[in-house]
Amino acid sequence: MANLKLVDAFTDFVEESTLPYRQMMTYYNCALMEVETKFKVLNEQFSLFYDRNPIESIHTRIKSQSSILKKLQKKNLALTIPNIENNLFDIAGVRVVCSFTEDIYSLANSFLSQDDVRLIEKKDYIENPKENGYRSLHLIVEIPIFLSDEKKWVKVEVQFRTIAMDFWASLEHKIRYKKNLSKERLNEIDKELLECAKICKTLDEKMEEIKTGN
Repeated sequence: MANLKLVDAFTDFVEESTLPYRQMMTYYNCALMEVETKFKVLNEQFSLFYDRNPIESIHTRIKSQSSILKKLQKKNLALTIPNIENNLFDIAGVRVVCSFTEDIYSLANSFLSQDDVRLIEKKDYIENPKENGYRSLHLIVEIPIFLSDEKKWVKVEVQFRTIAMDFWASLEHKIRYKKNLSKERLNEIDKELLECAKICKTLDEKMEEIKTGN
């Protein structure tokens, strides 16, 4: 019922501000295309100079309407276009899955060194994993998109993971958020998932050692 109310509230908002909302979401979609292209170019360059592709896959997504509304409510902000653009930095998201941990930092540094990329925020959950074991490098950046009559800067969240990090994060979400689990069972799952995260970290380190030794 609560989710239906959220959807109804967002539907009303979109109907009242159809063009501004569509423009805003178009900007985010364009920013995703720009960032994805940047990483595809970097992947080609790495392939040329180092004879390998560091990127295994690139995924893009736009945050759902209900997620946008929930996040605004959590911040005690009204549902307006300016509030979305100025306070929610992860509407547009890009996930870059790399072969090795070293590739993550090499790609991130190359990406951030580009003169049309502004770093807003950086969170390194690889060096400092979350309590549940989650590991990833998060960047909030601003990049320009070029429209017919203006240049607009748009915020995008970029997450970097290795294959092992991505495997763990994807399955953790599916397992942890299953419905109708007791508190005791959830606590057991949390401990088991943390152990799995440690195994994934060890796997990444071992793979890095093997690569370095070749």
